[in-house]
This record gives sequence, C-alpha cells and structure tokens, in this order.
Amino acid sequence: MKRRHFAASAALATLAPWLAAPAPARSLMPPPIRTRTGRLMQLSVLDRDSGRELPLHFHEGEYWVAGRPGARYALRVHNLQGERLLAVMSVDGLNVLTGQRASVDQGGYVLDGGERADVAGWRKSDDQIAAFEFTAPGDAYATRTGRPEHLGVIGLALFRERAPLPPPAVASRSEEARAPWAADAARAEAPAASTARQAERSRAPAGPAPQLGTGHGAREHAPVSRTQFTRAQSRPDELIRVRYDSRENLIARGVIPAPRPSRPQAPQPFPASPSEMGYVPDPPPRR
Repeated sequence: MKRRHFAASAALATLAPWLAAPAPARSLMPPPIRTRTGRLMQLSVLDRDSGRELPLHFHEGEYWVAGRPGARYALRVHNLQGERLLAVMSVDGLNVLTGQRASVDQGGYVLDGGERADVAGWRKSDDQIAAFEFTAPGDAYATRTGRPEHLGVIGLALFRERAPLPPPAVASRSEEARAPWAADAARAEAPAASTARQAERSRAPAGPAPQLGTGHGAREHAPVSRTQFTRAQSRPDELIRVRYDSRENLIARGVIPAPRPSRPQAPQPFPASPSEMGYVPDPPPRR
C-alpha cells in the first residue's frame, strides 16, 4: 500500500587599570536533541497535539521515547534513498495495516525515493484509520484483543525493491515454459522462515511493568492507494526498533536522568547582572 502526502558595557575609569569590565559570558549551547533514527529510512515519533517530534533517549543499545497518556501520536517516516522502499510497521507487536501479530514478511507502506509520510493510526480501510494514542496498558488495542505481550515497542522492517527483470530471451514454445527468470521471481517473494522465527523469538529485556500502550482511537480520514512491490530479498535490509513508556518508568529504568531535588536559593555575592554594574550610587535622601 502506498501513502502520498506526504552585552552592554559599563563605563569605567581609565586611571585605574585594576578596574576591568566583566568578561563576556561564553555561550554554552546544549547538545542537539536527537529525534530521528534510521539509515535507509528515518523514523521519528510525532506528538500530534504539540506538533513536535519527541526526543529519542539512547540507553543500553536501544532508543526510547517518553509518551504522554492520552496524547495522539504518529510515526513520521522519511525515505532517504532515491528508490522505493517497503516499510513493514508494527506497534505493540501488531502489524499496523492488518492488526495481526507482526512478522517481517507481511505487507506494509511503500514510499517513493525521498518521500515523507506520517502514519497516524491502525489502518481500517483504504480511507480510514483509528488514531494511535498513548494509553494505559489495559486500554491498549493489543491488550483488548488478548495480545499484550509486546506493549511499548515500535518496529520498522525495511526492504529494497528488486530491480526489474530483463525480458526473457527469445525461445521456442517448449523452452518458454521453463524459462529460469519466472522461477526466480517466485522465489524472491517467498518469506524466509528463519527470519520470521527469529523476530517472533525476540523479547524485551526485563524492567518495570509498562505504563503505556497504544490505543485504538477515533476514526480519521487517511486515504491510501495500493501498489505492487517485489522485495529484493526476503530478509529486511534494515530493522528499526524504538521502545516507549511513561516518563516515570524511563526515569526508573535510568533511561532519563532523575531530576535533581530543588534546593533553596543560597545568597549570591554578585546578584546583579553585568548591565547593572557601574559606580556606587548615592543612597536615597533621609526623611
């Protein structure tokens, strides 16, 4: 299936060389916050209510996102290649197109070279989705359908497209039936059983019980069209995994540093800003 979109200085006396203006403050720019991951195709998690991409926190070899209960979100993808790519997408271990237990050999979204798209919900038809929204585990779509084992994980299995096959050589009628290019095309579409079993065996590492899942939200208009795609190989060319949970759980896991406790403000010896510095003014007149 194919989606289309988508410093003022103070005056000082020159007779006193030991008086010096304060040195200009250095600009300490914080390191950039990463919001996207992926080599062939970039993936980010978009908070649809605020319109911003959520920060990715890298911890022990995995990317994590802190979700906000009740917030609608979308999977924002950007094909970085100059060719079509197939993205088989899963949320909470379920295929976002069919709702089935996810496997890398299932269908997905096809993006043209350089195309960007927001996948914002469970596909209900060619014209509608049910919005993704962060929710309590008991209200998650996977839980409500009896499959809560993989809450809190988003997956993309990416596939390159097989180059068009050359036309068959001119042959007699008896030779046309056993032309080797026809057999090659059938094998290219056969799923790799070992890859599917390996994906099914993968399990999330131990940690606090998840506090978030993805709900089956309100219906929205989101039309798509259908297309044909032949994979260059049965194994994914890239596999992207992003986990999500509540901010409290990510702090408990050590993914996000715990906030420092607030302390009373201590008296400061130089509370004035540089722009306020000058000579000592006269006190106000006595009353």
